[in-house]
Amino acid sequence: MLQRTSIVTAVVGVLLLASQAMAEGLPDFTGLVEDHSPSVVKITTSTAPVERSAQQGNGQQQVPEFFRYFFGDQLPPDFDFQQPNPTPREGLGSGFILSEDGYILTNNHVIDGADDVRVMLTNGTSYEAEVIGTDPQSDVALLKVEAEDLHAVTIGSSENLKVGEWVLAIGSPFNFEYSVTAGIVSAKGRALGGSDRYVPFIQTDVAINPGNSGGPLFNLDGEVVGINSQIYTRSGGFMGVSFAIPIDIAMNIADQLRETGEVKRGWLGVEMYPPFNENLELAQSMGLERAEGALIARVFEGSPAQQGGIRADDIILEFDGKPVRRYSDLPPLVGRVKPESTVDVLVLRNGERETLDVTIGVLDETTVAAQAAPLEPSSDNSLNIIVVDAGDRDGVLVEEVLSGPAEEAGLQTGDVITMMGGSFVRDKEDFDRIVRELPQNGAVAVRILRGTNIVYLAIPTE
Repeated sequence: MLQRTSIVTAVVGVLLLASQAMAEGLPDFTGLVEDHSPSVVKITTSTAPVERSAQQGNGQQQVPEFFRYFFGDQLPPDFDFQQPNPTPREGLGSGFILSEDGYILTNNHVIDGADDVRVMLTNGTSYEAEVIGTDPQSDVALLKVEAEDLHAVTIGSSENLKVGEWVLAIGSPFNFEYSVTAGIVSAKGRALGGSDRYVPFIQTDVAINPGNSGGPLFNLDGEVVGINSQIYTRSGGFMGVSFAIPIDIAMNIADQLRETGEVKRGWLGVEMYPPFNENLELAQSMGLERAEGALIARVFEGSPAQQGGIRADDIILEFDGKPVRRYSDLPPLVGRVKPESTVDVLVLRNGERETLDVTIGVLDETTVAAQAAPLEPSSDNSLNIIVVDAGDRDGVLVEEVLSGPAEEAGLQTGDVITMMGGSFVRDKEDFDRIVRELPQNGAVAVRILRGTNIVYLAIPTE
């Protein structure tokens, strides 16, 4: 019995020591919260009600956020929410103090469309806020309150942030003021697409919910490294995936808004081919060991890229001294460059690396949208395909794809081949010459127009 008691005591002691060791390995956030929570603000907004007319359809848009949160998209399509006495629509978010004289940073979507914006400090003091400027593309907004000696945050560096590093968020989820949640950095450089393509988001597992938007993301040194912005959710609540705007980008935006009230981004003027980063065979056929870089499918006429010597089929490996691992890395890098600045662009062209000097232009979304409109397509050999001249445009039209390597690679009837192995295909004579010179037992990169899309294929050669 004595021996059994000794064993149990020893086991309990080991468990206690292990538990203590684990506890000692976890960070203590209490000091950080005490020191920096006064820099976090609660933001409330109010928007005047809009009278419904018969042309506005049903009342789906008038449904209060309370119902939307719990019912999501499950409301019947003909649901008509009638509000006999319309009241101002209210919003909630968070923000943080940038300077002692009252500049505050938050998300654009927190204050977008609001008629009245108010900021409340941790001591309960409330101020009416002026919107200095907004940038929907990065979801950043700069506010100003008339106050002095405020408790400003310390700005850190999101570029130095490491995956796996502890981070902490302070905000007002569901109107619960100054709630604290913590987690780790799950990933960096996340591309969410849409208007956010200029933001390489920080992904974390910090619990973020409605009301946290615009609040700061701190590192363990008490420095702000991001602005909590979005969550991935199917229910309306937190599901373990949150996204923050890197503070380096946010501060660049804030500085421009403070100085001029607007944001100017750099513009390169290219269209990229996203599937390239998932196609190792294509990358290897173009001279790379890994599917890294941004494959340029199109260069816009008169763009900075064209003037700087960038061509279709180039693979951009570095931009302004920073590596381009994936196509999604390039837009944020370009967007951060001050227009009219000249940067070095390292490209891979026909298997050779070349550095180009490119003077970056000013992004104009209207002009870019017009230039980025889909291209209209006009209109034997070892690859076992039948082609003819493409008519009024350069290239050859694929009339028939017979059994063979091209068919297996995915070439289709109606495709227009415009480049092969880094060489332009202007007509059938070019095509026949290139095919004759193809090396055996390899693969050739082929650029085609398929409908209104640009597609690259790696076709094995025999």
